[in-house]
Amino acid sequence: MIMKEIEWILPDKYTLITGATNGIGLAAAKAIAARGANIGIIARNQGRAEEISNQLKKQTSKPIKVDIFIADLSSQRSIRRVAQQILERCPQIDILVNNAGALFDTFQMTEEGVEMTWALNHLAPFLLTSLLLDRLRESDSARVINTSSHGHKMVKSGLDFDNINGEHLYTGIKKLMGGPTLRYAQTKLANILFTSELARRLEPTNITVHCFDPGLVASNFNQNNGRMAKATMAVMKFFSRTPEEGADTLIWLAEMKDVSGLNGQYCADRQLKELTEVATDRELAKRLWEISEEQVGLSLK
Repeated sequence: MIMKEIEWILPDKYTLITGATNGIGLAAAKAIAARGANIGIIARNQGRAEEISNQLKKQTSKPIKVDIFIADLSSQRSIRRVAQQILERCPQIDILVNNAGALFDTFQMTEEGVEMTWALNHLAPFLLTSLLLDRLRESDSARVINTSSHGHKMVKSGLDFDNINGEHLYTGIKKLMGGPTLRYAQTKLANILFTSELARRLEPTNITVHCFDPGLVASNFNQNNGRMAKATMAVMKFFSRTPEEGADTLIWLAEMKDVSGLNGQYCADRQLKELTEVATDRELAKRLWEISEEQVGLSLK
């Protein structure tokens, strides 16, 4: 199914983006700002965020608002703090883009005792979205857009909730056989399940929820895992899309007038895509939701 209708709904809308200082997020922020939207950037580095803010303001034909929010999205405490700052400073949020993500090659835990890849890639969008839902509800038509990946197809048998931190994937033969990569794939599956379950729970409201696959993109992704990872990514760049190409479906989801037919769905290349059986498992999505609520200490009605 290909949907071609594009309407310029972005002027004067407020779009909040995580991971907007590099790669897909930066390309999306530039494109959305160029269409006249106001932007909120959630970043870790103040200097880099200010640099991007200046770029966005200079490239637009009319003045736009660019807000900077600093947070470590692997930390639930930091997410709660930045969500409160956003609510205090932003009377309007129309689009929330959960784009920040990473792959950690070694087992690391957050201050809350959660494995780092899971915390950043899944629990961060789960918690941030939940804390901003009431403000999104105040928009005439709001959207949540989650960056997933075709890598979710690596997961064949669901999620092991009895070993939610996945320590075994980072040791011995499991690690040599790509355990950390499988862990990343689990988080991308979680993004899809979160999208579908949130969409179901929000019906019927003014909020639609979407996820997309940007494809293999040449960016700074996986540059934090040593020489081998950097060398691998350098080779893969020859077969990769540009960040602008990777962000294209995200921008399409943000600017199209009617996305009701895509609510809760997974897209790539501006098309609906079929999912694996495990990615459409309603019971798995519900169980993931319950586990996520427990992990962040939050209950969403």
